[in-house]
Amino acid sequence: MTVTKPTGMATPSTESVKLGLAFAAIYLVWGSTYLAIRYAVETIPPLVTAGIRHSMAGIVLLTWACLRGYRPKREHWFAGMIIGALFFLIGHGTLHWAEQHVASGLAALLIATEPMFILVLAWLSGRQRISRMSALGLSVGIVGVSILTGVELSAKDTTLIGILAVLLSSLSWSAGVVVAPKLKLPTDALARTAVPVVCGAAMLLVAAAVTGEFGELHWSAVSLKSIFGLGYLIVFGSIVAFTAYTWLLQRCPPTVVATHTYANPVVAVLLGWLLAGEALSLRVGLASVAILGAIMLIRRGERETPRPAASARAANVNASARCA
Repeated sequence: MTVTKPTGMATPSTESVKLGLAFAAIYLVWGSTYLAIRYAVETIPPLVTAGIRHSMAGIVLLTWACLRGYRPKREHWFAGMIIGALFFLIGHGTLHWAEQHVASGLAALLIATEPMFILVLAWLSGRQRISRMSALGLSVGIVGVSILTGVELSAKDTTLIGILAVLLSSLSWSAGVVVAPKLKLPTDALARTAVPVVCGAAMLLVAAAVTGEFGELHWSAVSLKSIFGLGYLIVFGSIVAFTAYTWLLQRCPPTVVATHTYANPVVAVLLGWLLAGEALSLRVGLASVAILGAIMLIRRGERETPRPAASARAANVNASARCA
């Protein structure tokens, strides 16, 4: 008797290929977005870049969620405005602005401080304890950031301001992670990301108008490199990588999926060096080792310290929204 395999059932080899491609997307694509941002903001104002990027990605994601049956509520929009302000208006707005003044690899390394900020903010809010391992991780992380910023203290003011802007981006995103569990965001994973993205995009476009960036935008002067950078951010950085991330979360443990945190800064630094001529100095290497080591220590400390359910939900919100 011949047994027919049900239609649509993936073979083990096909599933392995899909897993490999999905991990490649969140490892390589997200790491490459920092260089794409640098290229985009060369001739497109930063808030306009971020606003267009998230508007188009947010519309696609929200439409997708609605086609799957999601129906937004007033409370969802209210929560989306708060998270959208922290994640995208401040978080991505300052990052896009800062990459006019700092290297893409340096920006990626500074953004990698997010787990440190999240840990401290969760501790200050009484929702998490800091274990000895996590405390060691924070100390190592501070050393790494000091290595990156110490030399810049005597550099141009714009470079130092750019570094501080990236750290503000990291802090704002971390604050969004901490407050998100208290807000009534959609329970659907796709909608939970789409609503804040749309809200954040609207605020970014308003901020671009208020600051006069639309008046500074002259499409005839926009380079092909910036056009490709923006297109890459929309299609690959937001839509493709997010889809891969959502798919992976349904099939792999969150701790495994979260390993992209280690890969993204490394990819960003190497791409900045290979394609944009960014310096790959001993200082950057030491800081990379320190910051990535700090993340590993903090994650290990978190596994040793029981966390409330709210903190676990916060981690999921951070990961899924950051993909956009």
